Amino acid sequence: MTGTAATSDTTRPNPLGRSFGRFELRQLLGKSDGSMVWLVFDPQIQQELVLTLPRVQPIDAMALDRWLLSARQAARLDHPHLAPGVEVGVQEQWPYLAADRVHGLTLGEWLAINPKPAPLEAVGWVCDVLEGLAFAHESGAAHHDLQLHSLLINETGGVRVMALATASGPTHALTADIGKRGPGHATLAEADALRAQRDAAERDVLACGLLLHQLLSGEPVLDEPDLSKAMARLPPLGRELVRLSWNTVHPLPEALRAIANRSTAGQPRQRYLSARTFLRALQGWREAEARGRDGPLELMLDRLRTVGTLPALNGMSARVERLAAMDGHHTDEISRHILRDMALTFELLREANSAHVQGSQASGSAPVLTIRRAIALIGLNGVRLAANGLRQWPGPLSESGATALREVMDRVRLAGYTAQVFRPAGYDAEVVYLVAVLQNLGRLLAQYHFPDDYEQIRALMRRLPPPAGAPKGTASTPGWTESDASFAVLGIDIEALGAAVARHWGLGEEMMHMIRRLPIELPVRAPDTDIDVLRITASAANEAVDAASNPTAEPVASAATTQTVRAAAPRQSVAIRYARSLGLTPKRVQEALVAARHALRTGEPVQTAVPREDMPSVAQNPAVATD
Repeated sequence: MTGTAATSDTTRPNPLGRSFGRFELRQLLGKSDGSMVWLVFDPQIQQELVLTLPRVQPIDAMALDRWLLSARQAARLDHPHLAPGVEVGVQEQWPYLAADRVHGLTLGEWLAINPKPAPLEAVGWVCDVLEGLAFAHESGAAHHDLQLHSLLINETGGVRVMALATASGPTHALTADIGKRGPGHATLAEADALRAQRDAAERDVLACGLLLHQLLSGEPVLDEPDLSKAMARLPPLGRELVRLSWNTVHPLPEALRAIANRSTAGQPRQRYLSARTFLRALQGWREAEARGRDGPLELMLDRLRTVGTLPALNGMSARVERLAAMDGHHTDEISRHILRDMALTFELLREANSAHVQGSQASGSAPVLTIRRAIALIGLNGVRLAANGLRQWPGPLSESGATALREVMDRVRLAGYTAQVFRPAGYDAEVVYLVAVLQNLGRLLAQYHFPDDYEQIRALMRRLPPPAGAPKGTASTPGWTESDASFAVLGIDIEALGAAVARHWGLGEEMMHMIRRLPIELPVRAPDTDIDVLRITASAANEAVDAASNPTAEPVASAATTQTVRAAAPRQSVAIRYARSLGLTPKRVQEALVAARHALRTGEPVQTAVPREDMPSVAQNPAVATD
């Protein structure tokens, strides 16, 4: 790099593969006229960082000092939706701000993998951005160059704003001059600084409106990936108008369309002028959408009140009465019998995690993650009442619907037993089982409450054979993803449906994180916490069962070898994906599936976990450790 200001690429950080001071440049994550973001490796701490730099070097030492002052002041802000800066520095007259890669991918990277977010998901992201910006604006800071590469999104879908006040151009120059002028100019300088701060905040809010348009439409606004360039083409600087088209990726409710169009209205005074106002509008739409009487979530909650979560197995109520009355039966044995009935299992979890029960516990108590603890909290009499209050099998289902539900339940239980085999030593088998089962809550609910709709979803997911008369060797047509199919049929993601019900039960944020399966498109990282271990273990088990039930390997010429190839494919794919995090091998995956099928068939406990040296032998969280 050079020490003089210029705009050519020769004055910017070296190309990919070179170094920037002590940092090894690995990938350019995004750039705009105002900023550029690099993925780097810091050999001092042996970690990846995300470096944000202005696109143009500060013109002189005073400009460099202003940049550093603004960046350091902004980096000190502490808010859940602001990514903290870990270092503000200078290298060869290039200032930079470093953020920890642990906070996630840039939103641009995420959208490259998941290009069609649902409206609710997109609105949730923009709400996170607006919350962070509202806090920053109220603290006197602005972003100045909001872009996809300046937003970080984690595995749970939470978004943080990164690198406030780091773009090229004026960044609080007027504020920095206050106090340096004479007494007669101080008041004028303060007024100018406040006006500049207000204008910068309004530009941030307009950028959020353009971001919302891009997420809902699925394409850059005005075919311009740089939001700042698109903003410059809107009034009052330009003459372009931005309104959502009618052929968006997903159908949009009129209320949301109106909010989005107002955010980029042709008349600047008609737009949202503060992040708080824009945020309140979007939050109001989300709340109204959640309460909507015609929505699948509200319909599901109504059905839960009338026909229950799932139907109980025939005779379970009598078996619970008999076990509770007999001496010598420990809670573990009663729990093992209850776990065979998903309806009673879910009812006890709901009861134990209800506001009434939790309110009687010590403040900050952990969620109830085992049936053993649920029994201890509500007592055997509470278990009897819960069992007697359940609707008996098959509930309102037809014979074919009951058969389909039984198949789904057996598949889910198989995943639970597989997770018990996969779990690292020290983790409670019952907790692992329940997490794996709850990762399928939406599927179970859809099969029971919307059987016809769920059959449509499964039909859309099936691979279609080549059409009749197609040339020999024509490939079959892949089915839809479960998410796309459920949106097309139900208007909501299956997983989101289960998560909404789990939240309604009061299972808590930790459980809400654990019951979200790992995205199949993203690599699996080594777990950092007990919560991550449980989520990864359950996800691996569900993927193994899904792969074994729906092998993707094409038939080979010899019929004798077809079964072997199809059986080996899921073992291989799951083993490779989870080799680092769980130490899986194709052999261990196969052994786990065999053991799980035996447990499903006989009802006997599954084999114990296999200890590993590179995984914690004892869980740190008492809620998930073996009792």
